[in-house]
Amino acid sequence: MIRARITGTGSAVPEKVLTNFDLEKMMDTSDEWIVTRTGIRERRIAAEGEYTSTFAIAAAEKALAAAGVKAEEIDLIVVGTLTPDFPFPATACIVQQALKATNAFCFDLSAACSGFIYALSTADKFIRSGQVKKALVIGAEVLSRIVDWSDRNTCLLFGDGAGAVVLEAQEGDHGVLSTHMHSDGNYWEILYQKGPGNRKPATHQNVDDKLVYLTMQGNEVFKLAVRAMGEVAQEALEANGFTPDDVTLFIPHQANQRIVDSVGKRLGITGERVFVNLDRYGNTSAASIPIALDEAVRAGRLKEGDLLLLDAFGGGLTWGSALIRW
Repeated sequence: MIRARITGTGSAVPEKVLTNFDLEKMMDTSDEWIVTRTGIRERRIAAEGEYTSTFAIAAAEKALAAAGVKAEEIDLIVVGTLTPDFPFPATACIVQQALKATNAFCFDLSAACSGFIYALSTADKFIRSGQVKKALVIGAEVLSRIVDWSDRNTCLLFGDGAGAVVLEAQEGDHGVLSTHMHSDGNYWEILYQKGPGNRKPATHQNVDDKLVYLTMQGNEVFKLAVRAMGEVAQEALEANGFTPDDVTLFIPHQANQRIVDSVGKRLGITGERVFVNLDRYGNTSAASIPIALDEAVRAGRLKEGDLLLLDAFGGGLTWGSALIRW
C-alpha cells in the first residue's frame, strides 16, 4: 500500500518574545492569572516586515533539508492558515516562489486551528491517489495582527510562527494511517474574525469599531473543544484497531493547558506521552501542531515504528485527527 510518510519536519518562530510580565505592563492582568487559566508564559510576536510567508518559508526550508528533498522535487504545497499574507494570491504561491519549487501546484486552506490537520489530510489523499509523490504541508500564522491588544480575554492567548512537514509516497505500513475531519457551522459565531471581509469591509469606521479583530466565547469553545477532540481522537484509534495505550506520543492543538489536560484525561493519555509547548508559544492556530511535531522530532521523542496521534479543534467549527505510524 502507498502511504504518505513524513520524512522531514521544520519550524520557525519570530525572535521577539512577549512574556506575561510584559503584558502586565500593557493591561490589567498578571503572570499568575494567565498561567493559571491558560498555561501560557510567553509567546512569539512577528516584527515589522515579517509575515506569515516569512515563517512558512523558513519552516519549509528546514523540513526540506531534514528530508533531503530538493524544492523542485515537490509536487504540491498546501498552507493551512487563517492569516494569509493577502486575500490572494495564496501564501502557498509566495512560498513556492521563494523556494523555487517550480513543479508544485499550490493553494491555501482555511480551517482555523484545524488547518494543519486539514492540509495534511488533503496532501495525504493526493499522494494516495498517485497524483502527487512529494508534498510540502505547512501550518503558518501571524495572529498578533488580528487580535485586539486591549482585550485580555483574547490577545494573551495567541502567538506567531510556522511548522512544516515533507510528505513522500512510500510503500509499507509507515506513514499516515488515516485522517478524520468534522465541521459544525452552527457554532461559527463563537470563534471568528469579524473582518475585513464582505460583511465587514476595511472601512475607517469598522477599524475604529474594532470589527477587524477575532472574537471568542471562551467558555463555549472550551466545552466543545474537549468533547470534539476526545471523540475524533478516539475515532482515529478505533478506525485502525488501536487503543489509547498503543499511542507513543499525543500532540494536541496547543490552545490552552486546561483543554490539553482535559482531552488527555478523557482519552487516558497523560504525562510524558503528551507533548506540550504552549507555555512558550501560546496558541499559534494552524502552526501549533507542526511546530510541536518538529520540536518533538528534534528532541528525539519519536523513533521508527512509534504511533503518533495528532488532534485539533478550531473556528468554523472544525476539528480533526490524524494517526501516523512513524
